[in-house]
Amino acid sequence: MIIKIVSLFLIGMGVLAMFGKLRFPGQKRLAAAKCQKCGKYRIGKGPCSCTKGKS
Repeated sequence: MIIKIVSLFLIGMGVLAMFGKLRFPGQKRLAAAKCQKCGKYRIGKGPCSCTKGKS
């Protein structure tokens, strides 16, 4: 009985690992939404707040 539980657990962990390696849609767009200098997420289409005040 314990062997069955352990094997089901390992199979479940393997399935979760396979789903974790999948690339979800929109991941490139999220990476592009980050500021190149400070790494913060930009909201909207304007410049980042780290470069807003500088000339």
